[in-house]
Amino acid sequence: MEIAELIRSLDREGGLLAEAADEAGADAKVPTCPEWQVRDLLRHTGMVHRWATAFVAEGHTSYHPDGGLPELDGSALLTWFRDGHRMLVETLATAPPDVECWSFMPAPSPLAFWARRQAHETTVHRVDAESARGGTPTAVPVDFAVDGIDELLLGFHARSRSRVRTDEPRVLRVRAADSDAVWSVRLSAEPPAAERGEVAAADCELAGTAAQLYLALWNRRPFPSVTGDSSIATLWREKSAVTWN
Repeated sequence: MEIAELIRSLDREGGLLAEAADEAGADAKVPTCPEWQVRDLLRHTGMVHRWATAFVAEGHTSYHPDGGLPELDGSALLTWFRDGHRMLVETLATAPPDVECWSFMPAPSPLAFWARRQAHETTVHRVDAESARGGTPTAVPVDFAVDGIDELLLGFHARSRSRVRTDEPRVLRVRAADSDAVWSVRLSAEPPAAERGEVAAADCELAGTAAQLYLALWNRRPFPSVTGDSSIATLWREKSAVTWN
């Protein structure tokens, strides 16, 4: 996806997150993250937004720690979140295309990395906020969901931090029913090696719409369809949590 598209997605998703959080209330439980209340969700996502903004705005070329979680609550916390989200969107939208700063996964440019990462970070947490509010969740567009699956499988889980590993080599297939996107993920004692296409016979296949798979792979929804060795799907559920840096 183009950087401008990702920034527009980030802008929209942050607004939806704030709206859902406001309607749910700070005390509401977050079903998709059972250990959290809405205040935890706002504090975490707002902190990440400010952390990301600092890299692009201040040009940090090595890791820079975040500013920590605020003690704010209620309406003050919601205002703090909205202010940080707006600052992130404006920073990304006005940054020069060749801005140099630190990032933690391969990308065409640092700006492309941060626009993509924050768009997906915010979307997943928007889903969390809507789960706390209840009602019909906002749909995730097909192309955006496919891009997010790419980021997760080819980016996050290619890193040495991934704990999705097996003693016996296995292949996980992920198939989006509403697009031509298919991923093959080779699992072993090393970090998962994912690529687009049906490159090997699969031991387990996860299938569904791109949006269903996007949220399921981020452990926000059940897998819509599992065929083959279901223990591989269970492995994903138990080991796929990622750190945000």
